[in-house]
Amino acid sequence: MMRRRDFLRATLVTAGSVVVPTACSDDGDAIGTCDVHEDDGFFPQSVASGDPRHDSVVLWTRLIDSKQPQSDLTLALVVALDEGFTQLVVLTASSDNVATVGSDSTQLRVTARAEFDHCVKIKVNGLSPGTTYYYRFYYMTGEGCVSSRVGRTRTAPAPGADVPVRFAFVSGQDYIGRYYNAYVALAKEELDFIVHLGGYVYETTGNPSLQAAPGQRSISFSDVDGAIAFQPAEGAAYHAAKSLSNYRELYKAYRSDPALQRVHELFPMIAVWGDHEFSDDCHGATAAYLDGREPETDEYRRKAANQAWFEYMPAEYPNDPKGDEFRYDSAVEYPDDITIYRDFPFGKHVHLVMTDLRSYRADHMIPEEAFPGKVVVQQAELDNEFTPEEVAALSRYGSRYIGDIDGSAWMDYKDALGIAAPLFGFDPLLGFAQNETPRPISAIVVNEIVAKLNEQRPDTEQVPLISASEMSFMDVGLAYADLGKSDYHSAFGSRYFVVKEPFDAISTIALKADAARGVVMGDAQRAWFQKTMEDSKSTWKVWGNEYRLSQLVVAHTTEPAEPEQESLTRHFYLSCDGWDGFGKERDELIEMLAAVEGNVVSITGDLGAFLAGTPAVEGATSTTKIVEFGGAAISSATYRSVLTKQLASHPTLKDAPEMEDIDGSMKAANPYLAFSNATSNGFCIVEANADEFVVSMHMIPEDALAAPMYDEAGAAALDRQITIARYKTLAAESELYWDDNGTWKQIPGTPS
Repeated sequence: MMRRRDFLRATLVTAGSVVVPTACSDDGDAIGTCDVHEDDGFFPQSVASGDPRHDSVVLWTRLIDSKQPQSDLTLALVVALDEGFTQLVVLTASSDNVATVGSDSTQLRVTARAEFDHCVKIKVNGLSPGTTYYYRFYYMTGEGCVSSRVGRTRTAPAPGADVPVRFAFVSGQDYIGRYYNAYVALAKEELDFIVHLGGYVYETTGNPSLQAAPGQRSISFSDVDGAIAFQPAEGAAYHAAKSLSNYRELYKAYRSDPALQRVHELFPMIAVWGDHEFSDDCHGATAAYLDGREPETDEYRRKAANQAWFEYMPAEYPNDPKGDEFRYDSAVEYPDDITIYRDFPFGKHVHLVMTDLRSYRADHMIPEEAFPGKVVVQQAELDNEFTPEEVAALSRYGSRYIGDIDGSAWMDYKDALGIAAPLFGFDPLLGFAQNETPRPISAIVVNEIVAKLNEQRPDTEQVPLISASEMSFMDVGLAYADLGKSDYHSAFGSRYFVVKEPFDAISTIALKADAARGVVMGDAQRAWFQKTMEDSKSTWKVWGNEYRLSQLVVAHTTEPAEPEQESLTRHFYLSCDGWDGFGKERDELIEMLAAVEGNVVSITGDLGAFLAGTPAVEGATSTTKIVEFGGAAISSATYRSVLTKQLASHPTLKDAPEMEDIDGSMKAANPYLAFSNATSNGFCIVEANADEFVVSMHMIPEDALAAPMYDEAGAAALDRQITIARYKTLAAESELYWDDNGTWKQIPGTPS
């Protein structure tokens, strides 16, 4: 509902002393002077800046006054070229949406409106390129004048400027039970800006599957009735944000952390959201908590999350149709209520292109509620789509199946499944639509259910299992069970630990029938993305990409049940919530990006692991690839920790030796993955110039986040625990190099 876009023009003025802004004058009109002191009580989230361009930047703060909690509040902004505020910048308001000021003033009076949670967001135009600015906000209380802390920001270099660019990229900053020690280290760096790739807030207050025990580092909602309540089988109850109040309270809590505040005070941030700014593993306005047990699409909740993000993040609204307003309008239908994909040139060498991979994407290819025995690709479809050699290979991963469970020969098994459905909690229609025919079902799954049912029935009511002899005459198809789906409402075999070989085949056939099931970016964003990349003349086109492009699988071999059978190696996608679940669009994008003139680098987050690789189109020439660098989480659980929790209940992989060394297993099964560290937290720093793109991965042990290390002694102790790995790629190449004690070496496993 934020409707005001405050455009400011700026020029330089030199002042001999600090001038106190209008908001602190006695008459509210003329510039006055008074004693000013910083007071965090009025500015509890401090200040922030973001979306820097060569001539503009967005400045942010939030003002509260306990004596006027529901009132609009007037405050003032001052911008300077020095930290002492002796060289002030003249600001001129260009819109009546801002409180009136003089036409040439070193201060600007603005309003913190109660309807926007007293957040203030101002875009300052007309600034000089490649310049550091300082800013602060002032407020006149009944007892005197108070100010925010001083913020520092920096504009982008001028277009075409031949200057190096140094920036950090981060993601995953869960607040619950963990501390932002990584930001303590990051604050010591000299940076032009920070890229945040998602996971700025986590919507849950203690989800045991991915969050630490809250302890002293916890969040509770005042609007409990407006939140979603969860009571896990083990552990304490927790909530997920749903109302606007809930989402706002997340940002207020996270932004209360002094280490995060300091980073915002020092550097402008360019951010996009991931899933947790709304809901874990979401697509569009749909959550994934209940694994298909109930509908979870909630546009009210999605728009509440969007509005809170817009209010609290120092971000532009790039596609505002009017061009003279800075707004979030809740009356606009989702997903058109806000667009966050946008791009930022930084001189001659860096063009940052940020995308939104949650708002427009399709649901996961495999439904969480899918009945494992349902055959989704029959023998005839395999024969029509693939070569005989490919069909023979796929058959090893497939199932012998009953062509139609409604056939007269199979009535006993149909009746048994009907009895078992309410007992075991699966769909009595077996995943098919009402009156759909035929209904092909995996014979192996039928046997598993019948055997389980027989355990509860007397001998006189036993149903015989389908014999191996009978199965040998059946066709072979692909059932959901062949993907690793063994339960009826489960992410296993749907989002997580999905068997690659049948999944790729099912996806290929499904997308030919309905291409929309494979969409991630959406038509408008994808067209914009392609044009932006192809038109860019920068040395480095940098894609700010929420989740990993690199294929992430592990190989697991099962020994044969019978001596005459061969062992079978299955490759498991670790997660199909990201690009591995949308391989067709990923391959199309990689093909497009590999053909772009210049150099394309993808920087990614989300996973909770450091990665470096050259993601490529599987089976294509070795030149059809780009370079990718992935950063671990600032504070969220490492990927190793998340996998450990997930694997504890997995029927196949919980004891698999491959999962003990996840980094080694991923590198072994993914030839274009050159480096992996799934056990550390931290951040990445990029140094880009005309010749090279260097990434330093600052790796912090996960247990170093259990307590704050914010004071001088803690920061020194933290420095001793940080290890740095450096990787780079060179202009006009798509190869990776690593720093071996000062000597750069090309990494084996990134084929040229």
